[in-house]
Amino acid sequence: MRAVSIEEYGPAEGLVVSERPDPVAGPDSVLIEVEAIGVGGVDAVIRRGTLGSSFPVGMVPGSEVAGTVTAVGDGIDGAWVGRRVWGFTGTSGAYAELAVARLEDVTVLPDDLSAVDAVAVGSAATVAHFALRHAHLTAGESVLVRGAAGSLGIAAVQLAAQAGATTIAVTTSSPERGRRLLDLGATHVLDRSGRPLDDSPAPSDFDVLVDVAGGPELPSFLEMLAPNGRAVSIGVVGGHPPADFGMTLMRLFQRSLSFATFSLDTVPRAERNDARAALLATAAADGLTPVVEAVLPLADAVEAHRRMDAGSVFGRIVLTVR
Repeated sequence: MRAVSIEEYGPAEGLVVSERPDPVAGPDSVLIEVEAIGVGGVDAVIRRGTLGSSFPVGMVPGSEVAGTVTAVGDGIDGAWVGRRVWGFTGTSGAYAELAVARLEDVTVLPDDLSAVDAVAVGSAATVAHFALRHAHLTAGESVLVRGAAGSLGIAAVQLAAQAGATTIAVTTSSPERGRRLLDLGATHVLDRSGRPLDDSPAPSDFDVLVDVAGGPELPSFLEMLAPNGRAVSIGVVGGHPPADFGMTLMRLFQRSLSFATFSLDTVPRAERNDARAALLATAAADGLTPVVEAVLPLADAVEAHRRMDAGSVFGRIVLTVR
């Protein structure tokens, strides 16, 4: 099979397409003939070497695929063969023509949902759903989504609107992106420093901050939380925050602010899968909008990562095999 591997950490050019042996479904796993692959921010972070030596040179990156089950391992009902599925491959293995996923990490796709749209929402919408729950968002509250132009932020905007948030502000890099986010449910657009992108008034504080960006500016956004405000970090695409960012919370002690990180790993698999199935069904019924920046062939993985590094992506880049 063809696959893309990381042969050198750093620039996107370290990704190389080569022939590899076909993987085999192990016990409790299925083999998926891949149609679409989601290119995520974590893929770029791993490729850059930001997370260190825990990821060996030669690994096949990627965690999210959609395609058709072609074989099953021991302990799996053969009726799975031929089913269209979304699959989570872990932290590696998705950038390939064939991928293996544990059955407990596989969700059957609705008939009316394309493979491309499935990888645009399957992981991102599920993370955003549980992150908003982690923040205890209730109807009538205000939300700030920081780093809203990526697939996680776009999903958070749509789901916050559906949950009844009355004010949804977003940070993004341009008026054009801001207009697209307004169409998806945002009510106010801020620049990356937290100032309005235009002359319209914007809220001065928020009940919930969903933060995808991290980075050195995080403390200034914690200051935008209202009393009893809750911040949930679901990414660090802008780098790690300052080591002493928690001092902002201590300085604002009398506001009773809260800061939490969130990983989908802490959600029981059955609950996670039920939510993902429901979200995929919602997308198939046009109740959730998949936003795809570009669809590129697997061989163009370097170009996909160049675009990720340039910060020009709105939504999801998807690699396709067929």
